[in-house]
Formats: sequence, C-alpha cells, structure tokens
Amino acid sequence: MSGRTSNPADSGTSLQVLLVEDEPADAHLVRLAFRESQLDIQMDQVVDGLDALAYLKKDPPYEQAATPGLILLDLNMPRMNGREFLAEVKKDAGLKRLPVVVLTTSDAEQDIESCYESGASGFITKPIDIDQFIHVIKSLGDYWSNVLKIPRQD
Repeated sequence: MSGRTSNPADSGTSLQVLLVEDEPADAHLVRLAFRESQLDIQMDQVVDGLDALAYLKKDPPYEQAATPGLILLDLNMPRMNGREFLAEVKKDAGLKRLPVVVLTTSDAEQDIESCYESGASGFITKPIDIDQFIHVIKSLGDYWSNVLKIPRQD
C-alpha cells in the first residue's frame, strides 16, 4: 500500500463495501439504501466473521473477491461474532488498515468503547425506523465515497 490517498469520487472508481451481516432484512435495507444513494458503491455480503476473514484473505470460495474500501460489521453473528472478527482483522498486518464501521442494534456504552479500543473506524446503532435506517446508510455511503480521503488499497 502506498501512502497516497484516494477518493472514489475523484478517481472514477467505485467504493467496494463488504457487509458482514447475518440478518437478511438488514442486508436488504443496506443494499436498497446504497442503490437509492446513486453513488458508485459495490457491495458483497457474508454472514459471519469466519466467512469475512476468508473473503479478506481470498480463501476459497472468495479467490476473486475485491479488497473492500470499507467493512460494515454487525456485532452479533453466529460462529465468529463481530468483536472477534474486529480483533482478528486489527492484529493482521495485511488487513489492519482496512476501515471497519460497526453497524449494530447495540447502543451499549461498553460495546461502543470496546469497538473503538479494538480499532473500529466508527460505530453506528441501527435505527429501528426503516426510513431512518436508509437515511443513515445513504449518509454513510456519501461520507465514505465523497468526503473522506482514504489510503489506496494497492
């Protein structure tokens, strides 16, 4: 990875997002919000931390997976939960720079603190209202696509 930064809107490239979410309804809403945002966002989804690690390391069946510019992470999942996944990613030299935003139903201060201490780039509590949920995801997509400068994933 180079020290140069990139902005998907400046470079004509899309933002690749990996959604780590086991709840089909929430995954559907995230897809819908990104589609409605009209931003150039490509999203893949896996259902737990083990699949997410395999995706990031391009283990089978993810050999052709794109390196994400953003990971959206639920905390409560089977097999390997979001906390365990975040710890694994942040201790891996090849993965630790990937931005991870926690997207969860929790609003517990302990969860917020532990996620930031573990290296999360952000923490969002999923709104219960569908319109608010879509608005939050659209805003997140705009922020990551048009506002932030992030290191290139060379």
